[in-house]
Parts: sequence; C-alpha cells; structure tokens
Amino acid sequence: MRLGIFGRGRLGGAIAMEIAKYTASPEALELRWTEGRDACARDRVEVAVEASHASAVLDHLAWALETGTDLVIATTGWKIPDLAERVGGRIGVLVSPNLSLGVALMRRLAALMGAYAAADPDAELGIIEHHHRMKLDSPSGTALSIAQAVQESCPRFSGWNIGAWEKDKVNIACLRTGFEVGRHELVLDAPLESLTISHRAKDRRVFAAGAMKAARWIWGRRGVYSMDDFAADVFKN
Repeated sequence: MRLGIFGRGRLGGAIAMEIAKYTASPEALELRWTEGRDACARDRVEVAVEASHASAVLDHLAWALETGTDLVIATTGWKIPDLAERVGGRIGVLVSPNLSLGVALMRRLAALMGAYAAADPDAELGIIEHHHRMKLDSPSGTALSIAQAVQESCPRFSGWNIGAWEKDKVNIACLRTGFEVGRHELVLDAPLESLTISHRAKDRRVFAAGAMKAARWIWGRRGVYSMDDFAADVFKN
C-alpha cells in the first residue's frame, strides 16, 4: 500500500520512521512522499495521513476528495461541521485526535465512568492533561474526546469548562510545560470513593504505530469514521 504524509513535524516524522517497520511485513507500506502544510502532493497513493496543521486540513481534504485518496486525519484543533456531507460515499476518512489504541480503550472506560456518575448525582468527573510546551491547542483534542465520551453516557454533563467549578460540566485542567508527549487522567470524585484512569504516551511512536494500523483499516472504506469505529474491530473479541 502506498502512503503519503502531510506534515513534517514531530508526528509526521515519527510516522515516516515507523513505516520502516512495516516494509518487510505482510502489511507492507511504501512511503511515497511527505509534504508540508502548504504543498499538494502529485504522486498517487492509496492513503494519506494528515499530520500537519489545523489550517491545512480543509485543503488536504479537498485534495483527497479530488484524487479519490482515503485519509487519516490526526491533526487537532480544526472544525469542519459538514465533514460527513462533504465526504459522502466518495472516500474513507478516519478522524482521531489521538491514534493510540490505549486512548481508544480509555474512552471506553470513560463511558463506563460516565454511566457510574449518572447513577450518583453527587459524583463529579474531571480531566487533567499535560503536554509539552510547544503544543498549541488547549485543551487537547484527546481531552475533549474523553469529555465527549463522558457526556454521551451521562447526559447531565452538558459540556466542559476550564477554571472554576461549574455544575454539570466536565472540568479540564491543562498544563503546557517541559517535554511531556501526552498524559491524560480522568478523575471520578464521589462523596464516598474516587477512581482515576490514567494514560501516558511514552513516545510519539505510539501515535505513529496507530497511524499505520489506521491507514490499513480505512483503505477501501467509504464515509467518515472515528477511532472508536477502528477500535471496535480490535476489541471485539
């Protein structure tokens, strides 16, 4: 399978390095090109990974639709409200702010914690996340996806906030300092007990490995998918 990468930063570079592990496997991948956020690739590939910048996602989506290229969007901080309508059944698009299967599992556990909180009106849920000093978006896309999983299973949570406590909001605390690749904690605090789920990415290779598996999975599919859809295949047994 031929692959292209939009993005030459930390994530794009890690993905390019990870591809070497797949060249001798039955899931052989061939990296045909890497491009920056402003460039547009010319060579035909089966799947492209968008790992550049939020401002480039719309242009790269348009390129994918024009060329019939399936797309994995790993970039965070962008919004395309009519994404499903744009894509239709023309190509496959997998959207995930975090390509770690461990984080996909954490979202499943977050849904269970949300269901627990739904049964106890005094239980509160909050998220703590820490990333390196160069990360631009805050909260992280991963933190927001965890908050979304909570809200879907506990309807009394109507959204999230940063700062002082607000009733029926998932409070998120963000730290941007140092060199942390990514740490997320979901905290349930009730009057009689507390529970914490934690995930820490030790190396960006975890996202790169996830991107490779996601690229294989989305190839040939049609429509817009999330990491939950991908993980459902992995965790179905």
